[in-house]
Amino acid sequence: MARMYARRKGVSSSVRPHRTEAPEWSNQNKEQIEKLVVDMKKQGLQSAEIGLILRDKYAVPSVKLATGKRVDDILRENNLESEIPEDLRNLMTRALRMRKHLEENKKDFHNKRQLMLTESKVRRLVKYYIRSKRLPSGWVYKPDTAEILLSR
Repeated sequence: MARMYARRKGVSSSVRPHRTEAPEWSNQNKEQIEKLVVDMKKQGLQSAEIGLILRDKYAVPSVKLATGKRVDDILRENNLESEIPEDLRNLMTRALRMRKHLEENKKDFHNKRQLMLTESKVRRLVKYYIRSKRLPSGWVYKPDTAEILLSR
């Protein structure tokens, strides 16, 4: 299938092997893994970073296989879920960086186009999160207030 905004096909890459249970060499202590996830979130790490650290340092190839829950589910149970979802936050920071770049470089037309595409992705994600009740129904993305939202 082709990319959404580029007229090219995707590149094939490696795929994680299909597993239904954690491998025997991995750290399978459920409570310890959940405690590590909560501690790392309290340190200010995002859920993707938590998964990478658990994989690289603690030999947990998949949190879902080891605990039966995703990292976000563990954080939600412990009331540590952020008010803006991680993927939406990352797109908003990218758009904010592009806006700052365009203030200095007004003739950068490629960046203007990428800003339009990024902000349309943000608006689509906001619609999805409002439908799935992760964001309140009146929530609207405004580039002017994005910096204030992201500083929290």
